[in-house]
Amino acid sequence: MTDDTMPGWTVERLHNGWGQALEESEVLYDNETDHQRLRVFTNPRFGRVLTLDGVVQTTEADNFIYHEMLTHVPILAHGAARRVLIIGGGDGGMAREVLRHHGIAHVTMVEIDAGVVEFSKQYLPMLSAGAFGDPRLTLVIDDGAAFMKTTEDKFDVIIVDSTDPIGPGEVLFTDTFYGHAKRALTPGGILVTQNGVPFMQGDELTNTLRAFKALFSDWGCYLATVPTYAGGPMAFGWGTDGDGRSVDVDTLRQRYTAAGLETDYYTPAVHKGAFALPGYVERLMP
Repeated sequence: MTDDTMPGWTVERLHNGWGQALEESEVLYDNETDHQRLRVFTNPRFGRVLTLDGVVQTTEADNFIYHEMLTHVPILAHGAARRVLIIGGGDGGMAREVLRHHGIAHVTMVEIDAGVVEFSKQYLPMLSAGAFGDPRLTLVIDDGAAFMKTTEDKFDVIIVDSTDPIGPGEVLFTDTFYGHAKRALTPGGILVTQNGVPFMQGDELTNTLRAFKALFSDWGCYLATVPTYAGGPMAFGWGTDGDGRSVDVDTLRQRYTAAGLETDYYTPAVHKGAFALPGYVERLMP
């Protein structure tokens, strides 16, 4: 949200007792949809910035970290993924990274807010980088939880690119939702989720992983540091009944090379190291 005491800046107050401020060089868009308030502004360091209800969602400069780690980790760990489901991701960044894998035959993206997609195409085209025009992508405008409950399709990888568990995104953090997601996985399929910054949002991670522990034989989380998701490294939930986490770094390198990827954050070594957790995060495990 804007702050009358700091004109020309947007101040995010997602966490109790903590805030971050981003200078607004220019406000490009500010409007209410049926679900949330969308704003896009430019910042001298991060380029174009998207906020939903005053909370930073993605930026032109550092989005690659988040999107690379939520896509390439499960896809390369799986090794034979053909069908991917993205819940959320209306800006198109997640679809962009998934579709860089030539072996992916089909991507279904379920976004609750058509307004996010349309204005992202106009104001944040660098995030999708043409993904919305890829014939392998099917865009579904629907509530992600409702879609997951009723879909009869099966997916090798499911990526939950949700907002924080407030407002429209809250339902995507429930045990019921995760149970439906598991049902939609193929044998050996992998579910990954956005689980916030554990230093600031420990309960969010614990609650998700409590559900994963009950559902999957291999469950846990991995980490990446995204500058605009302030307060420490971000956690991504991991759940599977397969053996994707045990893939060695040499195999990951072979798969990475075969995929023809060029990445700015993800590497096979980073992939393996991301599952090594600091003590305070380990203590959040249920």
